[in-house]
Amino acid sequence: MATAYKNILCFALLLLSFSLLAQEKKDSTKAVTPAKSFISNHQGSFGGKTIRYKASAKETYLKNDHDEAVASIWSVAYTQEGLTDLSKRPVTFVFNGGPGSASIWLHMGMFGPQIVKLDSDAKKDDGAAPYTLSENKYALLDLTDLVFIDPVGTGYSRVVGKGKVEDFWGLNEDAASIAKFMRLWITENKRWLSPKYIAGESFGTTRAVAVANALEGGGQNMALNGLILISQALDYDGSTSIHDNITSYLTYLPSMAATAWYHKKAGQGKTLEAFVEECRQFAYDTYAPALYRGSLLSSAEQNTIAEKLAYFIGLEKDYILKSNLTVLVPRFQKQLLADKGLAIGRLDGRFMGDEADDVAAEPHLGDPSDYQLSSAYTAALNHFYASALKVDMDRPYLTSNDEVGEKWRWRTVPDGKYWEPTPVNVARQLGETMRRNTAMKVLVASGYYDLICPFFDTEYTFARNGIVPERVTKTYYEGGHMMYTHEPDLIKLAADIRKFLAE
Repeated sequence: MATAYKNILCFALLLLSFSLLAQEKKDSTKAVTPAKSFISNHQGSFGGKTIRYKASAKETYLKNDHDEAVASIWSVAYTQEGLTDLSKRPVTFVFNGGPGSASIWLHMGMFGPQIVKLDSDAKKDDGAAPYTLSENKYALLDLTDLVFIDPVGTGYSRVVGKGKVEDFWGLNEDAASIAKFMRLWITENKRWLSPKYIAGESFGTTRAVAVANALEGGGQNMALNGLILISQALDYDGSTSIHDNITSYLTYLPSMAATAWYHKKAGQGKTLEAFVEECRQFAYDTYAPALYRGSLLSSAEQNTIAEKLAYFIGLEKDYILKSNLTVLVPRFQKQLLADKGLAIGRLDGRFMGDEADDVAAEPHLGDPSDYQLSSAYTAALNHFYASALKVDMDRPYLTSNDEVGEKWRWRTVPDGKYWEPTPVNVARQLGETMRRNTAMKVLVASGYYDLICPFFDTEYTFARNGIVPERVTKTYYEGGHMMYTHEPDLIKLAADIRKFLAE
């Protein structure tokens, strides 16, 4: 009897454990509610033309191989009304970067029909509300329809049903999901014959290249007409300021020089362009050989290089010598205006922040070119959604999500494969895609004061990797990472994109 009792008890416990596991699995399945959609009609003046357009703010469900919804992608599309031949009307898909950023920045700062007005010369931060929204007369709706995409985990986009974040939070996984969304949107809106473009910013340029590559496969080859890469980040060697990364010492130097020029710490009496060109030549001809020689340099040679670096980046020669002729960007941010007790921005070196700890090795409050802008953008988008687009959702719009970056899978090879070159580099993919798609062209927009994705890295990256130079247009702006926050650059960037689309 004792043995039988024990067997019954074990069986009951086994059934209970299975029940708990099933319940746990059920609880982990996120409810799939009907997709929400908010449609409104508008009219505006763009490029000197009056355009009637429809705004479609909606959720689109991505499904797995079993036709089960696994993710909801939030997008806002602006499409011109009254057209009969959609094959002549381009469509441009727009997203920001991160990973973990929604499309808010390009939506409310550059491409959207309304944008938030900020101090264009970075003399003060956005403070607190109220903020000013204005009609964006530089928007491109006279030339192209626009679709703003929020990747999974940002904005209102999220995993649903049996979806898991690891299926979307990775370089390849993210590209596959965005490519799937684009195919769904093109099919639903009958736009397979329309010219197609992608506009991405920062990591969004990494994503843009990866998506362009992903669109070539999947059983539905979709060729793009062009990529608009704002503050490109294709080869992370050139945009990662860390010790022993020789490439980054070179690629960041001209941006440091430009920023020092802006703050009147270097290059006075010369134009920005002339001073930057002088720094380029120093980086190519003198600094690069010196970096590779390292400790083989004599004391006299080290002094000569330090003097020249001080001339370009406005720091004391002794500090540069103590830095072993290699000043990391976070230290430059803290040192350039140390005499004023200010730290400069990383996204945009024009911005300045007053920090309590003036002897810290790097800024400790964060990036002033981020925290002095983000509240205005967040308020502007939420107001615009509610008032103009009549969006009414049951959850907050995540302008950024740190959890995405913390869990991001950067590997591009299967788990278990021993070797993968590091860091991330999709530039070779771009070169290969351009050679397969001989009609695809690329516009690369860079800000002189961008201390995240330096403009010299654009030149370094696009001079190699098999990229076709004849189909690449490089443009430069006297702003930073989000150069459109500087109104003269918003105007110039819009004009440059218009020219690019019209070619």
